[in-house]
Amino acid sequence: METDRKDPLPPTLDTSNQNVGSFGNRLKQARINKNLTLDDVAAELFILRRHLEAIEAEDFRSLPQIAFARGFVINYAKFVGLDPDEIADSFNRNYPDELKKKSVDDIESPLKPMGTLQREGRRAIRINPLLVLGLIGLIILAVFLIRTISNAKDATQVETQDSALVDDLSDSEQSAGAAVNTTVVSSGNDLQSSGSALSLNTEDATLDFRVTDTTPLTVVDATGKTLLTGEQGAGNYKLSGKAPFKVQIGNVSNVTLNLNGESIKLNDFAQNNQANFSLAP
Repeated sequence: METDRKDPLPPTLDTSNQNVGSFGNRLKQARINKNLTLDDVAAELFILRRHLEAIEAEDFRSLPQIAFARGFVINYAKFVGLDPDEIADSFNRNYPDELKKKSVDDIESPLKPMGTLQREGRRAIRINPLLVLGLIGLIILAVFLIRTISNAKDATQVETQDSALVDDLSDSEQSAGAAVNTTVVSSGNDLQSSGSALSLNTEDATLDFRVTDTTPLTVVDATGKTLLTGEQGAGNYKLSGKAPFKVQIGNVSNVTLNLNGESIKLNDFAQNNQANFSLAP
């Protein structure tokens, strides 16, 4: 009796993950489908070519820390049109646990390298002594120039004030001041006066000389006009002009003098029988 034999059924294939594959292969296939090279992706995403090669090969040890590597994978997936969340999940599932622990340790102990960088930074900062001296010199020069300009301004202001004060004085006030300060006794080389002159007032006055014997006699009035000069013989000389008069007498004993009719004591002005003085009413 022939027994019916049934052929065994072929094994069934689980196709639920058929389209999933590894994230590296999926990224590579998507790139190839878009006719892109690794250089194209690197230039567009600013990711190093060696990191892209490591992603496609799932060479986790050649990638930077997990946080950076995951970011590279997500950007790569977006660029080639894959679901970034799905690719990121696949990346997380395949990432080795020992590398995850190493990444955590690196993150938790950053102080040592940071401290080293700070010390190196401090060493790199050097002060140029020539630059410091130059700055000090500029400061000193600036202070000197400021003081010089300030002193010049002060001097100019004083001169301006003095000039304005003089300009404000009337002619009569200036003349009065000159008259007050003009009490002068003139002295020559050989003829010196021993007395003081009378108070000087610029006005018309008359001089009466009486000469008993030849003697040098010179008279000049306030305007500079010479009324009498040279050797004068015996006689009477009546002179008129603006006082004060400058009078020089070579031999006082031979001369008498009246000013506006008032006798002048020549001996008060004489020295060695000579007199040189100014005279006013």
